[in-house]
Amino acid sequence: MNMVRGALVALLNLQADLEVVCEVGRGDEVVEMALKHRPDVAIIDIDLPGCDGLSAATQLRERLPQCGALILTSLGRPGTLRRALEARVSGYLLKDAPSAELATAVRRVAAGHRAFDPELALAAWGEFENPLTDREAQVLRLTAEGAETREIASVLRLSAGTVRNYLTTIVTKLNARNRIDAIRIARAADWLQ
Repeated sequence: MNMVRGALVALLNLQADLEVVCEVGRGDEVVEMALKHRPDVAIIDIDLPGCDGLSAATQLRERLPQCGALILTSLGRPGTLRRALEARVSGYLLKDAPSAELATAVRRVAAGHRAFDPELALAAWGEFENPLTDREAQVLRLTAEGAETREIASVLRLSAGTVRNYLTTIVTKLNARNRIDAIRIARAADWLQ
């Protein structure tokens, strides 16, 4: 993590019109350092210890609304992008994007515009809303964790037959081949949070 952050800082400092004013390694340090240094843009990794990047971006927007949050992630899933949009971030890029795209995104966000990975945005736009009810998601989440039907029934205070009915409904709703395929589909769409 430190090596990647150091490489990004070095990369951005090579740009004549960009200056990195500080760097942190934890999500719970983002707001404090942003208030101290007043950056135009905060580049935030989505996976940070202490506080995840989306929560840090939300707190940053509340405390320092003039600072744009640009999320960097290796999670190229439409569901994660939707959560970022709900957090009202200014930008969202994949970590494997070319370095020129990062610098361009920082400039766009600093100018008050938005910067999103175009392919990921199209994928998210084309995705359907989560068709699973909360209970169905619970059943599938427990199934994904390896719980057997009777165990799920016990945890959720349902009969084993009801759990089997939920699983059949889930497979049908997701147009999956079986439970395993339903888990794969739900994970790819980020519906098993």
